[in-house]
Order: sequence, then C-alpha cells, then structure tokens
Amino acid sequence: MKIIGLTDSEAAESREKFGSNRLSEAESESFWDKLRENLSDPMIKILSAALLINVIIYFLGLTGVVSTETEWYEPAGIAAAIAIASLVSTFSEYKNENAFRALQEEASRILCKVYRNGEIREISVDDIVSGDYIMLGAGDKIPADGIIYEGSIKTDQSVLNGESKEASKRPRPENAPLPDKNDLLSEYRVFRGTVVCSGTAVMIAETVGDRTLYGEIAGELRQEDDRESPLKLKLTRLAESISKFGYIGGVAIAAALLIHKILMAGSFGAYFASGAAAIITDLLDALILAVIIIVMAVPEGLPLMIAIVSAMNMRKMLADNVLVRRISGIETAGSLNILFSDKTGTITKGQLEAVVFADGMGNEYRSMEDIPPSLRELLSLCISENSTAVMSGGKAVGGNATERAVLNFLGEHTSDISVKRLFTLPFNSDNKYSASSIEASSSEGTAFRGTLIKGAPEKLIPLCGHYYDSDGKRLPFDSGVIEALINSLAERAIRVIALAVSDSVLTEDSVGLPDGEYVLCGILGIRDEVRPESAAAIKEVMDAGVQVVMITGDRIDTASAIARESGLLTGSENELTLTSAQLAELSDKELGERLKDIRVIARALPSDKSRLVRIAAELDLVAGMTGDGVNDSPALKKADVGFAMGGGTEVAKEASDIVILDDNFSSIDKAVLYGRTIFNSIRKFIIFQLTINVSAVAVSFIAPLLGMDNPLSITQILWVNLVMDTLAALAFGSEPALSRYMREKPKSRREPIVNPYMKTEIITGAAWVVILSLFFLLTGIDTSDGTLKENGFIGRFFRGPEYLFTGYFSFFIFAAVANAFNARTEKLNLFDNIGRNKGFLRVMGIIALVQVIMTYLGSSVLGCYGLDMKEWTVILIMALSVIPVDIIRKLIIKHKNRRQGI
Repeated sequence: MKIIGLTDSEAAESREKFGSNRLSEAESESFWDKLRENLSDPMIKILSAALLINVIIYFLGLTGVVSTETEWYEPAGIAAAIAIASLVSTFSEYKNENAFRALQEEASRILCKVYRNGEIREISVDDIVSGDYIMLGAGDKIPADGIIYEGSIKTDQSVLNGESKEASKRPRPENAPLPDKNDLLSEYRVFRGTVVCSGTAVMIAETVGDRTLYGEIAGELRQEDDRESPLKLKLTRLAESISKFGYIGGVAIAAALLIHKILMAGSFGAYFASGAAAIITDLLDALILAVIIIVMAVPEGLPLMIAIVSAMNMRKMLADNVLVRRISGIETAGSLNILFSDKTGTITKGQLEAVVFADGMGNEYRSMEDIPPSLRELLSLCISENSTAVMSGGKAVGGNATERAVLNFLGEHTSDISVKRLFTLPFNSDNKYSASSIEASSSEGTAFRGTLIKGAPEKLIPLCGHYYDSDGKRLPFDSGVIEALINSLAERAIRVIALAVSDSVLTEDSVGLPDGEYVLCGILGIRDEVRPESAAAIKEVMDAGVQVVMITGDRIDTASAIARESGLLTGSENELTLTSAQLAELSDKELGERLKDIRVIARALPSDKSRLVRIAAELDLVAGMTGDGVNDSPALKKADVGFAMGGGTEVAKEASDIVILDDNFSSIDKAVLYGRTIFNSIRKFIIFQLTINVSAVAVSFIAPLLGMDNPLSITQILWVNLVMDTLAALAFGSEPALSRYMREKPKSRREPIVNPYMKTEIITGAAWVVILSLFFLLTGIDTSDGTLKENGFIGRFFRGPEYLFTGYFSFFIFAAVANAFNARTEKLNLFDNIGRNKGFLRVMGIIALVQVIMTYLGSSVLGCYGLDMKEWTVILIMALSVIPVDIIRKLIIKHKNRRQGI
C-alpha cells in the first residue's frame, strides 16, 4: 500500500499539539554570567574587599579627613588585577564554549527522509513531528521514538542502554500487545539517537523532542548541580588562611606602630599630652598601615596567574584534540584519583578489523600479502562474493560492521575471475551464517561452481571433512588444531568467522545449507584493535597514581583480553575483574572496600557507572568518567570531571567538562598532564608570592618594635605588591608541561594547596629575607636618631640614610626576583627547562630593569635616590644570597628523603 504521510497542514497541527522535535538546549551561560561566576572566586572576593577599603581611604585623604600616602594607582592597580584575572578566565571559557556550541550545532544538522503529501521529502530532524512516516536505512540515526511500520532493521541502542548487541526491529503484528513506550527490549519500538546497523524500514514517529527517552534523560541532567572542584576547595581554604594572617598581621603592626610612637614620646603620659589631634592622626596612620598590610598579605596576582595559566593550557589542549568546556575541568583532571574509562573507541579503535587468517592446519597470516597465491585467490573469492558490503574508494561500505571488516581484509587483492551469482542466503542471527552460490569462469572455462559459506565456526567446522592447503589442494581435515587455535584467539579477544566451500548449489527451493561435504578455506579473526598509543598512555596515567577502571558491555573474557593487552591487568593477584551481575551483588560498603582493586567491569549497565562515581565520591576520591552515549550522561555529570567523546551524543557532550575530539585515551593522558601543570604552576606562584608577603609583613611588624620607622614606605609596599604580583603572574603562568609531573601522586581533595615542602621554602626564604633586612637596617641606621651608622657594616657603603633606605627597597625587590628562580623548580639546577619558558626570563628582566630605572627617576613617587656602583654591589650580593640558602634547604630535604627512601 502506498504511503501518503502527513499533509503540510496535518504536520503543522501535530507540531502545535505534540510539540517540536527540537531538543531543549541546556541554558547557555552568557559572557556576563560567566564573568559574574568568576567574580565569585574566593581570592577575587578578598581583593574586592581590599579595593573597597583602599578607595575609601583614598577619598578620605583627598577630602583631608586623614593624612595618607595612598596614591590613586593603588586602588587602580587592584581593580586592574581583578578585571584582568576575571576577564581572561571569562574570555577563555566563553571562546571554548562557543567552539563547543559550533560542534553541537554541526552534529544536529541531520536530514531525514519522510513522507509528506504523498511524496518523499528530505527535512531537518528538528522538523519531524508526531505521526510522520520516516524512511530508515543502514547508518541512519533514528530521529524520534516510534514504531516500525514496514520492513525490518537491526539497531545499535548502546547510546541508551550501553548494550553493544544489535537489536532486531520489525512491524508489530495486529494481535500483539502494544509495548511500553520506553521498552528498549521491544522488537517493534525504535528510539531517538539509536543507529540503524542494517536493513531498511519505515517508522511512524510517536514521541518527539523532549518527550523522547533521549530527551527525558537530557532534561534530567540540566537539573543536577555541579560538585565543587578540588582546586576551588583548596583556594577557598587558602583565602581563609591568608585573610586570618593579614588581619592578625595588620592589627599587630598597627599596634606596634602605636607602641613605637609612645616609646618615641618617652612615656604614656607624654604621648597623651601631645594632644587629641596628634593621637587621632597616629590612630588613622596605624589604621591605614594595617589596611595596607592586609592588602600586602593578599596575593593579588594569584587569580590573574590562574587565569593566564588556564587560558594558555586550554589553547595547547585544543591543539591536542582536547576541548575544555569548563576551566575547572582541566584543573580537576590533574587531581584525578580514579578514572572510569569506556573501552570501545577510547582504549580500542572503535571499529572491527580482520587481524589474522588461518588455514586448516592452523598456519596464521597477518595480511593477504602473506597468504600463498592459490589460497589467496580462493579466499578472495570466498570473501568478495559472499558479502553485503562492497569496496568503494579503497574501503568497504554498506553491510554491517563485521561484513565491512571482513571485506577490508582483502584490500586490493580482489579476484580477476568473472563471477555470476546464482543464489544468495543472507546472514541472520538464528542460522549464524550467510551463503552465496556462484559460477566462476576464467578464460579457460568454468573454474568453480558451488556455494561459498561464511559463518560461526561452531556451525560450519563440524560439516568440513577437508581443507584447502597453501597450494589450493584438498586434504583431509582434523578439526582439533583449528578448535585449539580458536580458543587461543578468544583469549586475545579475537572472535572467529569460518569460511567454507561446497560443491552443491542453492536454489530458491533450498532450505538451509546445501547437502554434501564442505571444504574449509580457513578462519578469519576479527576484533576491535587496541589503539597503538593506548597502552603507553594507560601506563603513564597509572604510573601517575591514577587508578584506571575499564567499563565495557563486552563479555568478561573479551574484556579481560583487552585489559591485558592495554596494560590495565598486570597479573597482580589483587586485581579484580567483575561483571555487572557480580557488581550488583556487592553492597555499597563492600564495593567501597574493593574499589581500589577493581580494574575491569564487564557486561556493564549504565547504572553501574553512576553507582561507581557515587561510591568514589563517598570515599572522597576525585573521579573522572568517560562516555559517549545518552546513557553515560548522568555519570558524566556526577563525576568530578566528565570526558565526553567527540563522536558521542550531544547529550553526553553537554554533560561533560572536557570533550575528547579524537576519542583517544592518550588525549585523556594529556588532560591529566595539563591539569597537573596548572596545579604545579599555581603552587610555584604561591611560594614566590607568600615568601614576599610574609617577609614584608614580618619586617613591618619588627621594625617599630626595634625603634625604627617602617623601612618600606606605604607607597613602596604598594609598588612591591602591584609590580611583583602582576608581572610575576605572567612569568609563572607560562610554565611548561613536564613529564615528571605524571610521576607525582594525585592530590587529595582535602590536601591543602600549601604542602609541607612549600612551607619550608616559604619560611626559609622569608626568614632569610627578614634576617638580611634586620642586618641591613641595624648595621646601617642609628635607631636613636635615624642617622647613618657610618662605621656600621652596611652603613659604611652608603652615602646617607636616604640612599640606604633606597638600597633596602631595591634589595627587597631583587631578593624577590632571585627567589622566583628558587620557586619555579624543585631541582638544584635553577635553569631547569627555562628554555621552555623564556617569558619567565623576560618578565624577571623587566622587573629588575624597571626597579633600576625607578631608583633614579622615581624620587617623587617612591622616595628613591640614585645609587652608585658600590651601593648596587652590596645590594645585589645580599639579594642573590637567597639562592644558595634555598639550595642548601633543597639539599637537606633531598638527603632526608633519600634516607627515608622517598
């Protein structure tokens, strides 16, 4: 009966009644939404508070309420730090999100053939409506949920249920009950997002858009909340610690300044006798200094540095086929403790390949070139003339994946014999074979007349009494050798297809295979090959301390074979390989206890992935999950970092943090490396900045107690804070990704960002700068009257107190520059990999050059005076002494670690 389909008016009425087939998109964050989110960063909040206080004090100074040295460029500098850091992060995320949206838009441009007004039209998938009659063929992605009207097809429903087995679909008989609309096991129902593997059919669309099973799962994902990233938790705790340090330091220094004023007056009575105006002025000065110290304690450059290093690494990752949708994703990838990875297409190539041919004696051949000519000619005939796939452009097209894999084995070795097909019997899952009766002719006459059979070895091998040897001769066949080989191949995850020949010919009246004896041509081994780079990438990730668990719908023996070949299973007695059924038998407590030993989950269900992620979260592990199907999306969303495959569904990519564009496990390896690079760069910058901040706060606190004014003026403190913070962020933001980061242990979610090693470096560096500062000042200035100690160790090198204080200011800057080289590497060689971050040398050079210039030209701003060569020599020698002191610290730690076997 001719199919008419809907008329245009009926289609419009259906769309009005049942809705569009367009899926609702997850609400995309605008540029301003992303900016607002980045402004909520804990470090940005501290900077914003500091900015507000600075602005208030600045305007109080302008109105004459307080006498203050705060200049306009201090609040302007903090505002610039906030703006640059937030905008860099926002632009990076926004740019990558736009690239992601373009990918999603491209993926959704699918055209479907439908019956409208009695004719076949090609329309967009979004224009499908309930009631449409849609033509389906091999390779088509089904555009809506519905039922088969006519024809029969096999579909791949793995995107919805994770089951790799092809599902047969056919029209529903009139007396059969109507299946549930979400029954994936139904023979009559087809579902949006699934793919037609073979056959042709016409379906009737019943459910469209968000009401499809595919749409419902996507809708549920949009309602789930994201978990805070490990880095954000660490930075929040760091911000709290820095705030406490700044507040305590600020109050202590303000108190110290007032005590100094009282000591200078001689007594409490004398001080209070100076008058209320003088006391109020001193109190306001103390308050201003306290605020400046609080600002000094805050690493203004840290948000900027994080933004820069993230943006730079996001660009590098995109070049390596890794699209980062959320900056938190790349940061979190570096902290992974456990990674749940798909097998198909990630660890393996994701496509079937014929990898070996064996003759009746068990002789193995890896390619057609290796097979002797006579046997090769026969094999070419058996494959090419009994296949639903055809060669086009040098590769097999049509048929199912197995047919294409078998035909691709031939390559260019097709038979030159003229062949006439007499009758064909297509493959079906019940018979487990296909057959083709042919008549092959050469110039010398009929070369062969008979039937070519291809199918399951358990079906064909028992029927074979002979086999073809390497010369094409028929010899008696002993199946024992081949059966042993088949078992051996099964252990390597290779499934086998048998190829045989019969002298009998099929006719239209034939039922099943022809009678008579069969001659075995050989067996062909097929498998989804492990990617060549997967084993090395998996080893590197595992060596990095990340537990990798392969999740697959395959049988346990196939899964185990792939796991062994890829290096996931190493032969350790603690390694566990479980099926989904075995996993279901374990309670959550038992699963939690055994999780550390699990390497493979076979016959996995989508619910297994979500459960594993949940258990990992309860154990406080940082979990990653890969996936490509709609069924994977809940687990991708719940994981700390979700890796969606570029060839996967739009819903999976929407739920992910990172999209692996080439579907390759080695790209996940790179994501982990880049994530660790970001984290290590942040730690290096924190060492650098906190060393400066701690030493500045300590000197500002101790100096008044020793009877001295603060050796750094407020303007100089602000100069240190602004120039060193901002420029150093650029220097540390360009640190290269080093392979040795992959040998570090994963960082715990609860591990503080400032670890014991960093504390020793910060304390050692800050303490040495403080010691040198006190030595510099106490041997250079007479604390009783503020004059130069001409006979003091330092004083004798300077021409006056103003030159000495200029020298101290320069010493502080150059000590910070020298310490930057200590901070950027844990190696004794301070120039380790410096060639891969030449920007670091440029930035440090600029800081040093600007400081020298400001010494001569910045008298009005910074209160500096030009120094002579003798004064510069003293300054540089003292500043550079920071380097050998830290080298000694590194040697002590290295010796200690060696003794402890670390």
